[in-house]
Amino acid sequence: MTEERSLNFIEEIVEEDIREGKNGGRVLTRFPPEPNGYLHIGHAKSICLNFGLAKEYGGKTNLRFDDTNPVKEDVEYVDSIKEDVRWLGFEWANELYASDYFDQLYEFAVKLIKKGLAYVDDSSPEEIAAQKGTPTEPGKGNEYRNRSVEENLRLFAEMKDGKYPDGAKVLRAKIDLASPNMHLRDPLMYRIKHANHHRTGDKWCIYPMYDFAHGESDAIEQITHSVCTLEFIPHRPLYDWFIEQLEIFPSKQYEFARLNLNYTVMSKRKLLQLVNDGYVDGWDDPRMPTISGLRRRGYTPASIRDFCERIGVAKRENMIEMALLESCIREDLNKTAWRRMAVLDPIKLIVTDYPEDKTETFHGENNPEVEGGDGSREFPFSRELWIEREDFMEEPPKKFFRLAVGNMVRLKSAYIVKCEGFAKDTAGNITEVHCTHIPESQSGNDTSGLTVKGTIHWVSVRHAKTAEVRLYDRLFQVEDPSSEDGDFKDYINPDSLHIIPNAYIEPDLVNAVPGKGYQFIRKGYFTLDKNSTAEKLVFNRTVTLKDGWVKK
Repeated sequence: MTEERSLNFIEEIVEEDIREGKNGGRVLTRFPPEPNGYLHIGHAKSICLNFGLAKEYGGKTNLRFDDTNPVKEDVEYVDSIKEDVRWLGFEWANELYASDYFDQLYEFAVKLIKKGLAYVDDSSPEEIAAQKGTPTEPGKGNEYRNRSVEENLRLFAEMKDGKYPDGAKVLRAKIDLASPNMHLRDPLMYRIKHANHHRTGDKWCIYPMYDFAHGESDAIEQITHSVCTLEFIPHRPLYDWFIEQLEIFPSKQYEFARLNLNYTVMSKRKLLQLVNDGYVDGWDDPRMPTISGLRRRGYTPASIRDFCERIGVAKRENMIEMALLESCIREDLNKTAWRRMAVLDPIKLIVTDYPEDKTETFHGENNPEVEGGDGSREFPFSRELWIEREDFMEEPPKKFFRLAVGNMVRLKSAYIVKCEGFAKDTAGNITEVHCTHIPESQSGNDTSGLTVKGTIHWVSVRHAKTAEVRLYDRLFQVEDPSSEDGDFKDYINPDSLHIIPNAYIEPDLVNAVPGKGYQFIRKGYFTLDKNSTAEKLVFNRTVTLKDGWVKK
């Protein structure tokens, strides 16, 4: 452990366990996602914590899929989860599934029945809920609670053999209907579901509940530190009760605060709604907080790991600013992204004293922030250039240091030019800006003695390539859409995506690859979209150069 930061409370627990020789000093964690959706940034925090702890203390981490609900689970989600974990930079010791343990879990249930600690209940879900009582009133037992061990064993076997339809019976633990902890009031252990499972097919028609499968799976794998989020604190006594009654490996559960990020939603159910209702273009839409969405948008594994490190591990819930996540990716891309020129809202600049048939080649650094350099690229210069419309003003305000009649600016990595005039169309729109250049002012070999305050980017008209550019913004207009009145979808930001169908980019960008970050000079950080083709280049904006949201 380095001296640079203090230990979080889970690290303190692990270190104390190691000092005391618990589990022989062994550390084995697990990441147990349910394969019913794509992972999001909240899962990234759990991944970094579980895999990070194991790495820190010379241990290992299992990837275990909690596949106990066949109705909602799919191999597509399994594959996406594995891709996301590896992309974040982690590798698991064992790939496991709760379904691997279905036979063993069934035997565990039989053992509890034989001990008089579980029974088959024919009540409906509504009846069971009513019989459980309220937080201030104890529950009441029913006639099924007094069934004999023999009858319960027979009925449970018949449930397994498919004799009963969905919902006809459940298996419940017999604990304490007067417990102040509602989770201990005879919780469900098994329910009947005649559904095809993505791994076990039609072998089973009864499936264990999360609370029964989770702790037992931890124990089977001999997990030393089972780390989950705060909402599982009330579940911990039940986790411990099952392990104690079954007399199996004493895995221990520890809880930390989940990640809550503003201007988005983190519920898989709500994310699925956004996908199914067409508000976004799939789970990996760059506006989604999913890891695949962030990846497609241009976020890097390093930036997400850095974000998870900065927010830390706490015992109390809090809301994290989206601005912090954006700051992490800006910092990372500033150090790694290649600089390129792209014009998103073009207007033509004509260098009137430059020969029409002449082309020069200039050079620019790929990334000036890299110590020792990160190479360079060439780009052509000619008489006609595309510049940003906002870089010229007919009637400029004071301290406007870009182009206006009489003003001089430097064209990035090229010449200083002086604006001599402009042209308009019949509707009064400016169509061209006319400039002359200073031949002695070439970048890197400037002998003109001139000093200008403005530098603008450009792309040669003759050599420019076109691309679709997608400007993404925050998906919601309010900080916490889930807490607002009405439907959370009512608060979707109508300006979360702006598509520029024909932006002009410098020729080298035809060599761009998905996953590589590019800084479009003065415009933001971008990456090539996965669906881009040679015939149609598509770039997604990862993040702006500065945080402009506060101003909005």
